[in-house]
Amino acid sequence: QVIDLGGEPIKGSDYFGNGRVTEFKYGAKLGTVIRKWNGEKMAYLKNWGEGWGFVPSDRALVFVDNHDNQRGHGAGGASILTFWDPRLYKVAVGFMLAHPYGFTRVMSSFRWPRSFVNGRDVNDWIGPPSNSDGSTKPVTINADTTCGNGWVCEHRWRQIKNMVIFRNVVDGQPFSNWWDNGSNQVAFGRGNKGFIVFNNDDWSLNVTLQTGLPAGTYCDVISGQKKGDSCTAVEVHVAADGVANFLISNEDEDPFIAIHVDAKL
Repeated sequence: QVIDLGGEPIKGSDYFGNGRVTEFKYGAKLGTVIRKWNGEKMAYLKNWGEGWGFVPSDRALVFVDNHDNQRGHGAGGASILTFWDPRLYKVAVGFMLAHPYGFTRVMSSFRWPRSFVNGRDVNDWIGPPSNSDGSTKPVTINADTTCGNGWVCEHRWRQIKNMVIFRNVVDGQPFSNWWDNGSNQVAFGRGNKGFIVFNNDDWSLNVTLQTGLPAGTYCDVISGQKKGDSCTAVEVHVAADGVANFLISNEDEDPFIAIHVDAKL
């Protein structure tokens, strides 16, 4: 772990010979963009990665948040997105897992009773869910496969779990077919294996895009997934020329759609 936000005497590059280094700028910058702070827009993510001053992709360990900065410690500051902001957090993790830059790490957390006093969480020291004798509570699994007993288990959220699958399916494929509306609606593909579309604007998205994918009907793996030979939610129809129409309301539970060849009917 190297915390190198640009002004430190210890540089991430000092450790490239040892392996990958933690790129803390990644989550801080991505959080600023997804939150739309400082005039940032998702359209600016077209050259995401080294173009943003990050370490080389093959040296980078990347993450949206970690155990420290999700509670205001360590590096990243207030822009860091966490499970406390679930809608934007899923957008950020979805973008990270779809994008080829870096070796990705998914966070898995526990809840604690946040209590803000003068802008600071005075309970930021509290450990995992525990019994009165101090023993840690077990991780219980709910009927929908999420966790109970105060465990967040972001890695089990359908949207995040399915994007891990997406990343594995598109592994080795190039970043391709970028589109943006100049604001916060963006899309890109991973060669001929996957395609993802985001709407982080305050209005709906209705656009026809080149996906680079083979013709057919695909299941969106964000609103649902492929189950047998049908989709549990949104279907995307890719024409013979690789083009598909996408509709994403700014009020959708998750304002993005992801399709890949293993989710094709």
